[in-house]
Amino acid sequence: MYAVVCVSENWGIGRDGQLLFRISADLKRFRQLTTGKTVILGRKTLATFPGGKPLPNRRNIVLTHRESDIAGAEVAHSVEEAAAMAGDDAVVIGGTSIYRELLPYCDRVYVTMVDAVPEADSFFPDLDASPDWMAVHESETFEENGLRFRYIDYIRK
Repeated sequence: MYAVVCVSENWGIGRDGQLLFRISADLKRFRQLTTGKTVILGRKTLATFPGGKPLPNRRNIVLTHRESDIAGAEVAHSVEEAAAMAGDDAVVIGGTSIYRELLPYCDRVYVTMVDAVPEADSFFPDLDASPDWMAVHESETFEENGLRFRYIDYIRK
């Protein structure tokens, strides 16, 4: 299992239920890393998608503690259930609590690191500060719409 996330320099990922950044190159990379895969996400993250609908061309597993029936998605009510349903090749795509709960199941994290620190109220765990993770690849720095960013791949030690 692996995770895909776009973060600010201080590992912020969102504010008021919205992503901090919309970078088309990052969205293309996200599609490349998730299309044809199983994605695991939370109910609040699903609500931010166009029409509140699951992502196309992916098997969507929504982790929620609420009793729900979500058209086009499978529902899991615990981390263990989601992990068992998903298998090894699943991609964790957020939000904050889903990342935190499923990070122990991940062996790789694909990070888009944006060189900015906007105000955030949700954060991804700081992999640089964790003894369990190490960066194994860092891309050159790119720029889009005034935002500088790079891709960093982390693996579990």
